[in-house]
Amino acid sequence: MILGMTTATYTLVHVVISLIGIVSGLVVMYGLLAGKRLDGWTGLFLATTVATSVSGFGFPVDHLLPSHIVGIISLVALAVAILGRYAFHRAGAWGRTYVISAAIALYLNVFVLVAQSFQKVPALKALAPTQREPPFLIAQLVVMALFVVLTIFAAKRFREEPASPRARAA
Repeated sequence: MILGMTTATYTLVHVVISLIGIVSGLVVMYGLLAGKRLDGWTGLFLATTVATSVSGFGFPVDHLLPSHIVGIISLVALAVAILGRYAFHRAGAWGRTYVISAAIALYLNVFVLVAQSFQKVPALKALAPTQREPPFLIAQLVVMALFVVLTIFAAKRFREEPASPRARAA
């Protein structure tokens, strides 16, 4: 039992939250590329991605796993994104910092999705049973390259937010 749930239920909740984080993150990425703020989607993305990373630590294990390291990196990126977005209102350098850190958090979620897909989907597992085979490595390389390109375009297209009266007073 984890938080009063069976492991299967906890896993399902974790996966659903993860998928909501990925979908909402892709919408936020579209917004960043199109110059649209999408505040509701941003809040949903950041909240569910934090929940995904935190809930990943709830699974019973007896040692630190690579997934924990990804979770820690994601939480650091999310902390920076949340500060840039909500504490510093995307003003000045915090605008691009927000874009880059949010994109890193989304990438890490998609990275885990690809890894889990190769672990759980029989056809993909047959292609890369140890996740060291070329199909897995190529898939992860393509995802990383796509996110690098999207992040560069989003950061270049980012329009600095004018300082709000509250931000100017601080």
